[in-house]
Amino acid sequence: MSTLEENRLGNYLKNRRARLNPAAFGYTAANRRTPGLRREEVALRASISATWYTWLEQGRGGVPSTAVLERIATALDLTAAEREHLFLLAQDRPPEIRGQAPGMVTPRLQRVLDAMPLSPAFVRRANWDIVAWNHAATKVLADYRQLPVHERNSLRMLFGNPMVRARMVDWEKDAEAIVASFRAESARVGAPESVRMLVEELTASSPEFAALWHRNEVRTHGEGTKQILHPVVGPLSLDYSVFAVDGQPELSMVVYSPATAQDVERVRLLVEG
Repeated sequence: MSTLEENRLGNYLKNRRARLNPAAFGYTAANRRTPGLRREEVALRASISATWYTWLEQGRGGVPSTAVLERIATALDLTAAEREHLFLLAQDRPPEIRGQAPGMVTPRLQRVLDAMPLSPAFVRRANWDIVAWNHAATKVLADYRQLPVHERNSLRMLFGNPMVRARMVDWEKDAEAIVASFRAESARVGAPESVRMLVEELTASSPEFAALWHRNEVRTHGEGTKQILHPVVGPLSLDYSVFAVDGQPELSMVVYSPATAQDVERVRLLVEG
């Protein structure tokens, strides 16, 4: 492996530093042999040692803390995408989403949902608040339009809504998998304050959630099959996939697809009936 490939963090820092205009940060642009800010200037702006910052660029600084990375991102005037890339290089994970504006469902994203007439789908935030859905979701999964905003949350519905629980063929098994998936996903996005508040709420209100949460189990939730018992059409088998929303780290989209031709016809009956 080449030195360039081995020191990806250092090369990224040098590249971002070189593109900055010193005058924009109150420094003189004269008598500089190379473009951009000097290492000492970035270190001063980030409130860290110039020696240690130099080591970071040379690949000798070790793994910087989250607080230091945040200050370096500010010092280098990084965009949200550049900040995320910095964390991936330094800590092999994206930054926490705490403190960022809540993810917004754009009209384009809503049109993606609406373009799937026979695939129930919704968009959720990091704390699994459901913030957008399509018509099929209201007919097959739950009518989110009729729920108070506070109750439009997958975990609150799972542990506090008897109608949702009644539709689940094997509630205990599904609940175990869902809580383990939620733990893994919340850790991946940095466990923002909204996640911690929800966990505290459900731990206090639901002994079943508390017991599952304290197991500390984690699972992937990328795809699988869900069995439900719909009160109108009976049993349904739905394949699901979870997708990240590019540029909005707090959002993910969950899409369910009828698993068999019979399931397609049952969903069609619900959607078009």
